[in-house]
Amino acid sequence: MAHPKRKWSKARTARHRSAWKLNMPGLVECPQCHAKMLRRTVCKNCGYLDGRQVIKVDEEI
Repeated sequence: MAHPKRKWSKARTARHRSAWKLNMPGLVECPQCHAKMLRRTVCKNCGYLDGRQVIKVDEEI
C-alpha cells in the first residue's frame, strides 16, 4: 500500500478541506417566467419544468 513521503502541515490540510465548494450552483433563467432557478429542478416561481407545468403555484400578486 502506498504511504505519503512527508506529513502534510495543518495549514495545508485546512486549505485542502476548505476548498471543496468553490463554484456557484448552476443558476439559469426559467424559460416561462424568466426568474433565476437551479438547473434540472422545478421553478419555484411558476412550477414549470422542461416546458410543462409540474406543480400548481398560486399567484398572489
